[in-house]
Amino acid sequence: MTTLYDVPAEALIEALAERLDERLEEPEWAAYAKTGANRELPPEEEGFWSLRAASLLRRVAVDGPVGVERLSTHYGGAKDGSTRYRVAPARHADGSSNIIRTILQQLQEEGLVDKHGSEGREVTGEGRALLDEVADEVLTDLVDERPELERYA
Repeated sequence: MTTLYDVPAEALIEALAERLDERLEEPEWAAYAKTGANRELPPEEEGFWSLRAASLLRRVAVDGPVGVERLSTHYGGAKDGSTRYRVAPARHADGSSNIIRTILQQLQEEGLVDKHGSEGREVTGEGRALLDEVADEVLTDLVDERPELERYA
């Protein structure tokens, strides 16, 4: 059985984003919201919402149970002043908790993630099944592209 640990994270997230694109709806305000205090502009990438949702689903599966605050720290980065001009030591800025919380709520409505008491959220059986199914498809595609990987399938 192929799991999310058996395939490259980037390939899994891209394939999972295609599946989640149909199930999740991006809020109107998301086009104007930055992904963190360390960003100057909102994301311009097509399908950002579904990519972030796929990434969050994978992250919750790997780290779960996990809360919004810890996920916000994971999706943060260095503040502008320290990276643009290199005049001060790097300082960390958390990612947008609102974007993360909204996506987690949508994933919870879809039955892919569920609250685990006060510890945070974790992936449900349906969410794990979706991750494993997509991982199996990704591995099959990788084997088709590179036959030498067949021993891992």
